[in-house]
Amino acid sequence: MLTVQQKNIAEKIENNANRRLWRDWKWQLKHSIQDIQTFERLTGIQFTEMERLEIQETLARFPLSITPYYLSLIETGDYKNDPIFKQSFPSVNELTIQKCETADPLHEDHDSPAPGITHRYPDRVLFHISNVCSMYCRHCTRKRKVGDKDFIPDRETLMQGVEYIRNTPQIRDVLLSGGDPLMLSDDYLEWILKEISCIAHVEVIRIGSRMPVVLPYRITDKLVEMLKKYHPVWLNTHFNHPRELTDSSREALKKLADAGIPLGNQSVLLRDVNDCPRIMRSLVHKLVANRVRPYYLYQCDLSEGLSHFRTPVGKGVEILESLIGHTSGFSVPTYVIDAPGGGGKIPIMPNYLISWSANKVVLRNYEGVISVYHEPEAYPATYCDRQCDGCHLQLKLDDAIETQAIGIEQLLADWDEVSSLIPADNARLERREEEE
Repeated sequence: MLTVQQKNIAEKIENNANRRLWRDWKWQLKHSIQDIQTFERLTGIQFTEMERLEIQETLARFPLSITPYYLSLIETGDYKNDPIFKQSFPSVNELTIQKCETADPLHEDHDSPAPGITHRYPDRVLFHISNVCSMYCRHCTRKRKVGDKDFIPDRETLMQGVEYIRNTPQIRDVLLSGGDPLMLSDDYLEWILKEISCIAHVEVIRIGSRMPVVLPYRITDKLVEMLKKYHPVWLNTHFNHPRELTDSSREALKKLADAGIPLGNQSVLLRDVNDCPRIMRSLVHKLVANRVRPYYLYQCDLSEGLSHFRTPVGKGVEILESLIGHTSGFSVPTYVIDAPGGGGKIPIMPNYLISWSANKVVLRNYEGVISVYHEPEAYPATYCDRQCDGCHLQLKLDDAIETQAIGIEQLLADWDEVSSLIPADNARLERREEEE
């Protein structure tokens, strides 16, 4: 059943729109709201002339696109405080660019060895297969790309990415992203899945999509049947607020979960949207009730025009303190900062390790109870020289592939002689080289 607001919007868009048309994802895309006048007409919200000028100035740089479905979730009587409105409708604050903000803060383009590919971690790649979304989130970290309709990757371009994956055997995990991969037709998406799934060393394919949130009708029976053919396929979506979990989104999640597709959720911590322990606890509870694992809680990135969305890191730690121990462990997302410059995701946690000595560690729990954990009295040092044939452990790893240790792992590895990691621009060592 459509809500009264959905019926009103449908009638204003198209006089003969009925329930079948409203639930047609292609109809939704065709009637996406992309200008101020249409937004005002459909919602009844009226901006002042100054507000229209500011919004229009923002749209000249960052485009607008909202599905009628997501538009219908806005509480028009209090729209300025509404989390749906804030995520979907442009603000003049987006034109405030701070010195620390850049178009590509995560250096995804720098770590791109082939068109569409971002290869940052040793065993997995991000594959950008679409530049368009059904809705342009105002907090998007890829504003530099999303909405660029002049560049839609064709098969020849995508095949270059597929060939890179095929020729890089350490890649076992491919994340399809964009834009939104589910903006592609079923046939085109299946072609991509088929090409990647034929690569022997690829063990899992993931899809990152906000469709279950902003256009749940895209999750059709036909799409789900197609995805089932390419297991293991995982899907991560992007709910930020409990109000986004509607009957329609629940139905979409149920179809995916019933098809054996593991579901995860990646939220972004957004000022005045979800930066509240009560809101986040409600969100994670609703997610797990619908078989979606809270996966990440992202600190808002340093992309251009997002300063009005960012919170202090301490707010994220506060939210974790309200979740850890207070709810099921699988309901607690990992709070991460995606490090600027391509450093990758760095987990941030409250400090539970208070102190330690040679034989004890002092810990505190979520209640503030302080406890001592006794280390083993005898623990012979296990020296690893990578001579696995003589090891007493049962190394029945069959398909295991060894990779060269990097970073902190390299310092801890007994078989590697590296004793320190030194930044390339270390002034002290540069002086030493000059003196030599």
